[in-house]
Amino acid sequence: MEATTRYALLAGAGLFLVAMITGAYMLLRDMRGQERYGSRVRQIHGEERLSAVRVERVPFRETLSRAVSGIGQGILSCGLVPAATRGQLETMLRGAGVRGEQSVGVFFGAKMGMMIVLPVIMWLCIRNMGWSDLVTMLLPIATGVIGLILPDMVVKQMRKRFMGRLEKGLPDALDMMVICAQAGLGLGPAIIRVADEMKTSYRDLAIEFSLTANELQIMSDTRIALHNLGQRTGLEAFRRLAMTLIQTIQYGTPLTDALRTLSAEMRQEALTAFEESAARLSTMLTLPMIIFILPCVFLIAGGPAIIQVMHSMSN
Repeated sequence: MEATTRYALLAGAGLFLVAMITGAYMLLRDMRGQERYGSRVRQIHGEERLSAVRVERVPFRETLSRAVSGIGQGILSCGLVPAATRGQLETMLRGAGVRGEQSVGVFFGAKMGMMIVLPVIMWLCIRNMGWSDLVTMLLPIATGVIGLILPDMVVKQMRKRFMGRLEKGLPDALDMMVICAQAGLGLGPAIIRVADEMKTSYRDLAIEFSLTANELQIMSDTRIALHNLGQRTGLEAFRRLAMTLIQTIQYGTPLTDALRTLSAEMRQEALTAFEESAARLSTMLTLPMIIFILPCVFLIAGGPAIIQVMHSMSN
């Protein structure tokens, strides 16, 4: 009982400390934002020179990312991870919208760090609980396994959301490309224009189009850049877009007609997917209705009669 009380007090103190740190961080972030805004306003009015602006410190998130990346890069430099596996991880992270030279290092560092830190935290929490030695030994091991696979699950969910954002914004991007093509812009300038216009609404899609525009400017063969657009994300819609653009360039078909047709097909497919989800809704609600709603209805309808019967039988 004393160990349980001590653990509860320790957990409460830890939660209070985390809440205090979180509140202080949010307050400091708001203060830095207001300070940056005031500094920009003073610069616009000429009240402050650019050289007098205070240099901001590196955010805690970036510092933590560098530390974790250092751990991961140390593991990769040891040669424990094959080059093929590293390439597959880079492809997987790019498909989740995570790019950069340190992405694989951060991924491996997070896996190793959580595999080590989470079991230690679990052992510190349960060592005075009075449980058996088997449970005290197995729980940290299970926590380490969870910490090892948790980054993979997070990346999987990030990839799913990233793909959803790309699919959602692609029809609008195609409509804008049709407008640009009708205005007389070529394929490269149209992609650049669409990427610039969609930065605020669909940032991930704008990044993909910007990468394609850069490859179009660098590569001599346009078809390779368009093929990379279709293969980089792994989405069927982007593959269809790449094949449509390649066929347009190869056979000289009108770009506006091809893009307009492809946009209409994608919108129709999205509408069909919504209709299928709506059709499955009644079936999906059957089990929750049986578990949560019908017992309440039976209790309200038959509860008074059951109480009367029990009262009569007791008398």
